[in-house]
Amino acid sequence: MSAQDYPLLIKNLLLAPRRAPTRNRIRYRDVSGYDYATFGERVARLGSALVSLGVRQGDTVAVMDWDTPRYLECYFAIPMLGAVLQTVNVRLPQEHVRYTIDHAGASVLLCNLEFLPLLESVRAGLPRVRKVICLTDSGAAPSGFPFDGEYEQLLESGDPGHRFPDFDENTRATTFYTSGTTGLPKGVYFSHRQLALHTLAVLDAMQIRPSEVYMPITPMFHAHAWGLPYAATVAGIDQIYPGRYLPDLLVRLVLEQKVTISHCVPTILEMMLNSPAAQGRKLTGWRVLIGGEALTSALCRQALERGIDVFSGYGMSETGPALSFARVPPELAGDPASEVQYRIKAGLPLPLVDLRVVDADMHDVPHDGTTAGEIVARAPWLTRGYHDDEKASAALWAGGYLHTQDIGTIDRHGYLVVTDRIKDVIKTGGEWVSSLQLEEILGRNETVAEAAVIGIPDPKWGERPMAIVVPRPGSTPDPADLKAWLLQHVARGEIPKFAVPERFAVVDSLEKTSVGKIDKKFLRRKYGA
Repeated sequence: MSAQDYPLLIKNLLLAPRRAPTRNRIRYRDVSGYDYATFGERVARLGSALVSLGVRQGDTVAVMDWDTPRYLECYFAIPMLGAVLQTVNVRLPQEHVRYTIDHAGASVLLCNLEFLPLLESVRAGLPRVRKVICLTDSGAAPSGFPFDGEYEQLLESGDPGHRFPDFDENTRATTFYTSGTTGLPKGVYFSHRQLALHTLAVLDAMQIRPSEVYMPITPMFHAHAWGLPYAATVAGIDQIYPGRYLPDLLVRLVLEQKVTISHCVPTILEMMLNSPAAQGRKLTGWRVLIGGEALTSALCRQALERGIDVFSGYGMSETGPALSFARVPPELAGDPASEVQYRIKAGLPLPLVDLRVVDADMHDVPHDGTTAGEIVARAPWLTRGYHDDEKASAALWAGGYLHTQDIGTIDRHGYLVVTDRIKDVIKTGGEWVSSLQLEEILGRNETVAEAAVIGIPDPKWGERPMAIVVPRPGSTPDPADLKAWLLQHVARGEIPKFAVPERFAVVDSLEKTSVGKIDKKFLRRKYGA
């Protein structure tokens, strides 16, 4: 009877760093930062200060910030109170920012001073927000806006010995909102138990060593920064938080701080490799997880040539997000061509993940690497549904599996390859064309830095693919040459001839969503007419 029913709580993720609390540090950019003992005290102070502001279990506290140690403290202190951390996507349209904060029911808002103009524009539409706390690197809140305190001053008044309570591990810990490419953003949410199990799975999959140095390059407002801040903290390793993403700064931090683990979308990696700070420099020893969009073989080779250990991961907001990571089979290590083909796959499922590719009747398709179906999943950390949206939640979990809306294949070795989003698959003359496959082939062309392929209406075939490409620096892609390039791959049997677009557009840049993905909905609207 005296044995404890030990709950899986976020506060227990902080037990591991206490074994060596003064060994490694948490830093903002290149400042000296503080050790894990101090981090634990700051988390306690923040929890105490929020309680003094009236935060109680079940309340929602929203955060608008760049990637900083403050945000990491919020990742812990807010859920550890039994409150809900809302990570606000500050890159959403203004009205969507207002909607998500209000829809989540946030009563306290922590806001970086850089977002004050955004906050002022939406404040009148946030009737449930009672307190607003200023986050600033200067340590002083400006006059002119009725802030209810400044972050560092609040921490000074907090109790470093504050004790966080135990409660049910299924208590909601976090919520954030999808990017809302169709309609209003949808809120997903996760419990303490889910985040604890996700953290352990990511730790296993990433094989984090004590000597590692971690720096996120995926916004902390997006899908828990893929779970790596929690994993890095459990591992007790050095952590660098870069603030706002500036390519030259990011490259400098990787080089000077000897960063070994990061994660980002392909666009960010491309920007870093092309930045002036990276020219002529090797980035050996840097391991980078790529997600959000497909890692092309061209970008993979470019990164490998610079010494980067780059590989893909797969997941989505609704999955918290990690489902699978790419792994190179040991027997292929050192074979560059084979390594690339495995590094760009979605990979193998993480521990505890039940990942399937199914037909319309929820039957598994053959694991032959060619038969495609929808990717569905079960895992103990997937969102239970969409906040306050029963209809969408029921559709998400139809048949007892979470429907990703992604199309993919599984080969005989169990490796997943994502071939398209259901909404992005192009149907021409009754045949399906994979936009991701065409983008991958175009990305191998030496004149192409980035490519998007969309379906546009066609009176004869229903839809036809159209390719929109961004040139590599110093190059000028020619549509006729690009078509000839694709026809070479037709001759090799990689793609059917009907998949080759007749229309090409060369542009300076591709429109992106708030989390850095190519916005194909916008492109279809722009070019569809």
